[in-house]
Amino acid sequence: MDKLTKRRRRFETVVNTYAKDAFRYAFWLCKDRDTAEDIVQESFTRAWKSLDQLTDDEAAKSWLFTILRRENARRFERYKPQMEALEPNEITSKGNYDTSIEAFVLRQALAQLNKEYREPLVLQVIGGYSMEEIAQQLGLSKGAVMTRVHRARQKLRDALGEEK
Repeated sequence: MDKLTKRRRRFETVVNTYAKDAFRYAFWLCKDRDTAEDIVQESFTRAWKSLDQLTDDEAAKSWLFTILRRENARRFERYKPQMEALEPNEITSKGNYDTSIEAFVLRQALAQLNKEYREPLVLQVIGGYSMEEIAQQLGLSKGAVMTRVHRARQKLRDALGEEK
């Protein structure tokens, strides 16, 4: 098997394994299905170009999410997004979007969290990352991540009026 074939197989493995997680994370970042698809596509393009930099296949998910987060940041360098007013019935036609009151209240509470608390919590809950992986991605200590996730959960409990 030649080098290019090995590279393609390795890349296909990364894509097949993490495409759904990458899309969920991109959608959480940008809140728009089409933009999320674009971010994921561009991230996979960048991943292909820099596949040789991935030295440990066990770290592929973190590596890919880092590319994805940076790609999302790049889109703000290119243009300023325009706000689009949607009617309530248009929201449900955009896909599998939970419109229950509980989901709305939870999204509002999450949106109220400072980014320093929200991002590690979402990486843990949606991304499925361990505290060590989140710490590495965000450039923090494991203890700092654990504290932020704990505080984020506590702030959500307080906002939602729930007891421990």
